[in-house]
Amino acid sequence: MTADVSRGAQSPPELVQLLTPEGERIEHPDYDIDLTAEELRGLYRDLVLVRRIDLEAVALQRQGELGLWASLLGQEAAQVGSGRALTDADMAFPTYREHGVAWCRKVDPVQLLGMFRGVNHGGWDPVEHNFHLYTIVIGSQTLHAVGYAMGIQRDGAESAAIAYFGDGATSQGDVNEAFIWASVFNAPVVFFCQNNQWAISEPLEKQTRIPLYRRAAGFGFPGVRVDGNDVLACLAVTRKALADARSGQGPSMIEAFTYRMGAHTTSDDPTRYRVADELESWKLKDPIERVKAYLAKSGIADQSYFDAIDAEADELGRDLRRRCLAMPDPQPMAMFDHVYAEPHALVAEEREQYAAYLNSFEEGAR
Repeated sequence: MTADVSRGAQSPPELVQLLTPEGERIEHPDYDIDLTAEELRGLYRDLVLVRRIDLEAVALQRQGELGLWASLLGQEAAQVGSGRALTDADMAFPTYREHGVAWCRKVDPVQLLGMFRGVNHGGWDPVEHNFHLYTIVIGSQTLHAVGYAMGIQRDGAESAAIAYFGDGATSQGDVNEAFIWASVFNAPVVFFCQNNQWAISEPLEKQTRIPLYRRAAGFGFPGVRVDGNDVLACLAVTRKALADARSGQGPSMIEAFTYRMGAHTTSDDPTRYRVADELESWKLKDPIERVKAYLAKSGIADQSYFDAIDAEADELGRDLRRRCLAMPDPQPMAMFDHVYAEPHALVAEEREQYAAYLNSFEEGAR
């Protein structure tokens, strides 16, 4: 039931795991899952395609086509597992790294690139996908999620909200305030913390003296730590937490214990603050390889299936690149269009000033 996936010598306690790094299926008394062969193959496909989207985006940024990119490399299982646990009625509140959850919510991957390319402010309709726009301000989306969950209560709806955040965000005031509000009002929200061990260059031990999931008890709701590289465990644990929230049992916290294999963003150089041995040890716990090993050992998928998924991933990468490069630049004046729902005097004044500034270049060219 427990496994040694910690950064240091101590094994994290009470880690929920259903699939070992070697691809062996194990049981857990509180969390189990029964999936068809098709569903298992589907999870593998999700993991591979999500990683391909991420790798293509990193390449596009390195080639100057994106201004920035926040890679999810290594965190695919946490995102796909939790994302596939959501029902159509549930609402997800992401950070800026939940590309795998976006995939599960049927957001077109090219829309994810728009914000990082600077051509839109998100590009997708949050209501259509029940997936909120990316949040850059660390931790603020947790308050949004709690407010939305309190609205669910008042509507009497059978749904829940899920808020994604990282280990570093647990030190933010917004996150702790969200915990308080959710607990006091028994809001149907799941706090999903992807503990990838590093808050940019700050290691986990600079954020907490206890396992993060245990913080939930101090606010009056349950917490659980799950192997964040185990897609089956992440799916099972998140399904239960969401079901509990929908049934009126209130909030809970999931700590997905995983690892950020790449840089914090493409502007970061992780070699300046972490050692190569740490990275190598986590490569052995790769979320995709363990599922592939399980599928192969169980006879659920053969090499032809894996080859077909790889080919689909390559085509997805090529298509994503083509459509990214074809995205039109917005008109400069469009930045003023959706600042407020109604006309606003200050925005109108700023619009006129900026229009005059742009016109000055045309007049100077005459």
